[in-house]
Amino acid sequence: QVQLVESGGGLVQAGGSLRLSCALSERTFGGYGMGWFRQAPGKDREFVAAISWSGDTTYYADFVKDRFTVGRDNANAKDKIYLQMNNLKPEDTADYYCVAKRGLPTTLDSYPYWGQGTQVTVSS
Repeated sequence: QVQLVESGGGLVQAGGSLRLSCALSERTFGGYGMGWFRQAPGKDREFVAAISWSGDTTYYADFVKDRFTVGRDNANAKDKIYLQMNNLKPEDTADYYCVAKRGLPTTLDSYPYWGQGTQVTVSS
């Protein structure tokens, strides 16, 4: 059973930065597209960013372009990604979920594997 382990959430002031990390729980030897979704209280879940296994292809939601960067490290056959979040705004407050699927990533929430979520709170 593939599991995703997230870390890095917390409380930060507006304008600050946080870095979220996520790793697959087992050696996959490649092939997984991965990404991030978020869900704020009382709102629908929304796509944030995604990256292909090679790292050559990335997708971003319009509201995070030029502020967030998704990257990955596939060393030792373990898929790991991060989400570097800069210039955070109060509206970025949400639970952030790491996702994974075999093959190319997508902006749709059709990923079969989801992390447990990590909370990000941005104070004004």
